[in-house]
Amino acid sequence: MGNTTIVKKTQIPIESSAEIEQEEVEPSLIDWKQIWKPLSVIVGGFIIFFWLPIGNSRFNGAVIESLALAKWYAQEHVILCLVPAFFIAGAIACFVSQAAVMKYLGAGAKKVLAYGVASVSGSILAVCSCTVLPIFASIWKRGAGLGPAIAFLYSGPAINVLAIVLTARVLGLAIGTARAVGAVIFSIVIGLIMHFIFRKEEEAKAQAALHMPEPEVERPLWQNVIYFAVMVFILIFSTWGKPAEPTGLWHAIFSIKWLMTGLFAVILGILLVIWFKVKAYKVGLAGAAVLVLALLFPHAPLIAFSTGIIGLVWMITTTRGETENWFLSSWDFTKQIMPLLFAGVLVAGLLLGRPGSEGLISSKWVSSLVGGNSLGANLFASVAGAFMYFATLTEVPILQGLLGSGMGQGPALALLLAGPALSLPNMLVIRSVLGTKKTVVYITLVVIMATISGMIFGHFF
Repeated sequence: MGNTTIVKKTQIPIESSAEIEQEEVEPSLIDWKQIWKPLSVIVGGFIIFFWLPIGNSRFNGAVIESLALAKWYAQEHVILCLVPAFFIAGAIACFVSQAAVMKYLGAGAKKVLAYGVASVSGSILAVCSCTVLPIFASIWKRGAGLGPAIAFLYSGPAINVLAIVLTARVLGLAIGTARAVGAVIFSIVIGLIMHFIFRKEEEAKAQAALHMPEPEVERPLWQNVIYFAVMVFILIFSTWGKPAEPTGLWHAIFSIKWLMTGLFAVILGILLVIWFKVKAYKVGLAGAAVLVLALLFPHAPLIAFSTGIIGLVWMITTTRGETENWFLSSWDFTKQIMPLLFAGVLVAGLLLGRPGSEGLISSKWVSSLVGGNSLGANLFASVAGAFMYFATLTEVPILQGLLGSGMGQGPALALLLAGPALSLPNMLVIRSVLGTKKTVVYITLVVIMATISGMIFGHFF
């Protein structure tokens, strides 16, 4: 037999097509959806700091203006305006039932009643665009309809009786009257438009309100009305601005503002003892401390007022029950709103500076763009006013200077209707409460209506 070569075949395993396909589509360990946002922040921050124009005089001045505006805001608005507003907002969240809010301000309430209550209650407060935010957030979370809540949000800073009177006296009767009429109309029309645009959500909210049980109340309505009225009067008198002239009714009220604030603080202390079970000795100790400091530092009322706030916090946090809930609700609004407000103030100061000062955007550029009565001039005035921060009454002297630099009457009215009701800090907080879509629609409506109003007014005046 011849030699036979036996070849042993080696079996090489062949992967199935299913295994190959599975290997090809194996997911990546890198999830770019989770990475790109923080990566963008890091890269953006690096680029900003890498190219930071340190040494440039305008930039250095703008940074100083930003910090100076934040300091001024902290000194003039946080203690006197925002802190009382936070306590009022917290009280609304605790002591005003959701059913009661929806009855008068809800999506299913009668329009005349809802918008009447919203515009009147907002105008009574007469606060700036930031101070109205905690109260707006509170009534919105308690079930107020979008339209009435927006009417309240706009009317608070816009329908300010003292500011309107000052506008008429300094800038002229025509523009003062136009501001008053326009602000009232704006608050209602913008609220109605917002309700119409988001009517499906509002209808769902109204249907939910029909099935809401009657609330169990701790005290009768008249007690809550008195309680809230006392706190509102404390807010109004403590923030009463100094009028331009040292005569007249407004100046007379200004001269006794701290006396009236103290009077209503005493009433609040009595109500805390009678209705909220706070120990009388606590109210007495807090009141005595405030009185002593008011007498020792008569020209620095902020010291006594701050002590009163500390005393109030001590009283309601050491009394078990509903007062603790009041503090916690107020604290929730503070945590949500304060960081956004200060961030907005810093940015606004960096871009535009304080009244009478320069930021990154030169006031000469603004003056050159708001002359005449063109669409561009009115639109620019509306947009600039919407992003600027105006403390109560400061818009009047600012506009007086702009009018002297050639600003048209129409753009002046446009700025008056958009400016006090909006600001960059205000926008940031509204977005956190309503969401981006509703906030953008609200801002757009204010800017468009202010622009149109300015053009109409400028055509006739």
